[in-house]
Amino acid sequence: MIDIFSPIALRVAATLRLADHVAAGADTLDELAKAAKVDADALRRLLRFLTCRGVFAEPSPGRYTLTGSAALLAADHPSRLREFLDLDTAGGRMDLAVCGGLLHTVRTGEAGYEAVFGQSFWDDLDTRPDLAGSFTALMTAVSRRLGPEVAAGYDWRDARHVVDVGGGAGFLLSAVLQRCPQARGTLVDLPATVARAQSTLDAAGVADRCAVQGGSFFDPLPEGGDVYVLSHVLHDWDDGPALSILRNCAAAAAATGGRVLVAERVIADDEHRALATEYDLRMAAIFGGARERSYDEFVTLAAAAGLAPGGVWHTSSQHWLMEWLPTT
Repeated sequence: MIDIFSPIALRVAATLRLADHVAAGADTLDELAKAAKVDADALRRLLRFLTCRGVFAEPSPGRYTLTGSAALLAADHPSRLREFLDLDTAGGRMDLAVCGGLLHTVRTGEAGYEAVFGQSFWDDLDTRPDLAGSFTALMTAVSRRLGPEVAAGYDWRDARHVVDVGGGAGFLLSAVLQRCPQARGTLVDLPATVARAQSTLDAAGVADRCAVQGGSFFDPLPEGGDVYVLSHVLHDWDDGPALSILRNCAAAAAATGGRVLVAERVIADDEHRALATEYDLRMAAIFGGARERSYDEFVTLAAAAGLAPGGVWHTSSQHWLMEWLPTT
């Protein structure tokens, strides 16, 4: 548990695209250093560390090959792990914020990200288009995986209008509409975000059944839906803002007798508790008040928003699907 070098060394290798360079034929130390634009001696020491741990192999002095572990770091690997580990991207900066800012967070309750980088995560994205683009790619990868699980894990048979609130580029909503040919959808997110949704909806063959609306989930939401979906939204916010989001969903759902479906990790006494608590600390260090919650905490938050518990379902990726019904 005290090893800090393996996680950071892997991220440095991912950032420098070492696996891609080796796969492309730059397999000697000098060739790798030139391709990665780094100091050869420092790279030698990094590779020595990684080969000792089976990440790369060194079949002859100064010549490197990929192992199964190194192949995971290639840009074309289906896991897209490299994108999550790249320290020059939003995901990588979040990791650095956790490493360098968690102590500040525990001491003050404030976001460690701002202590490390001088401004909040969201301000960082606003001033760095490259980071904003990498964050969108990161969330797209998450939505691509989670969308089919949400679509398969919930009973959509009576759904006629699904509103995905904070739905990004539309991958989750597309998966739901593909599964529910009787339903239409509305995608709600910030204008710059939903501007990228059309190609997603077209590729899924659901564009003719889906409206796209630019807006904030802190503002009143479009009425007329019978299912309002919040996926990976509430954990970004402390209880005050999260309550505002839920109240907007509850108000829109109550107008037509609809319901709210929340997809989140949940801190529970099960085999996934360790991972959920890890994500909870990450959220605290990056965003300050952001948090993963227990189911009881969701119940309390939902009750304050005018929502009562409905059903609960579990996905294969350790997310809970929690249904909430308006009480008024």
